[in-house]
Amino acid sequence: MTRSNKGNRVAPVLKEQIDAGKINLTAIVNTHHHWDHAGGNNKMLEQFSDKPVIGGKDCEAVSRTPKDGETFGIGQGITVKALYTPCHTQDSICYFMEDGNDRVVFTGDTLFVGGCGRFFEGTAEEMNTALNKTLAALPDDTKVYPGHEYTKTNVKFCMTVSQTEPIKKLQSFAENNKETQGRFTIGDEKLHNVFMRVQDPEIQKATGKTDPVDVMAALREMKNNM
Repeated sequence: MTRSNKGNRVAPVLKEQIDAGKINLTAIVNTHHHWDHAGGNNKMLEQFSDKPVIGGKDCEAVSRTPKDGETFGIGQGITVKALYTPCHTQDSICYFMEDGNDRVVFTGDTLFVGGCGRFFEGTAEEMNTALNKTLAALPDDTKVYPGHEYTKTNVKFCMTVSQTEPIKKLQSFAENNKETQGRFTIGDEKLHNVFMRVQDPEIQKATGKTDPVDVMAALREMKNNM
């Protein structure tokens, strides 16, 4: 799908939902600048020109880049906290949102269910900070919404590194469900995502490393070569 096609396909469907009163569009929010996440912004603005584009500094047509840790509101009663997570891209931002007692985080290509994004513009140290300091600090009941559905391949890799019960449960769920976004939490990721277990002796043994950053680097290289 090209950048223009992405915008052409999303905007009409979104407009139908708005016209039907099902959606009140207040902003376009991007996690990072890659075309499959932000490449349709200009086409979207052709129909929704009055809406701000909130995202990293390199996102197409961005009109506002929140500061790291900045909190702002979207819709009625939804609070959003921007969390800088540079690595996959240097402009990567995850969005932690709260609506009453419900908590979610939109993680783009930084954290996936059972995995993480490639280090295209960053380092293992940055990804370790993003996953195991920034995102790991969120409440354990925060539901995870990644930018892609890669769980089947991610858990296949996890099983080559560790065969714990949480990983086996994730494998079973992925085999029986096409979509996994919003079905698992930060607390779950700490158990079944090997990239968030870099201080676990089992993962350290599998990688032959002990320093968390070295473990992260080794895991990413192993996943890349799988």
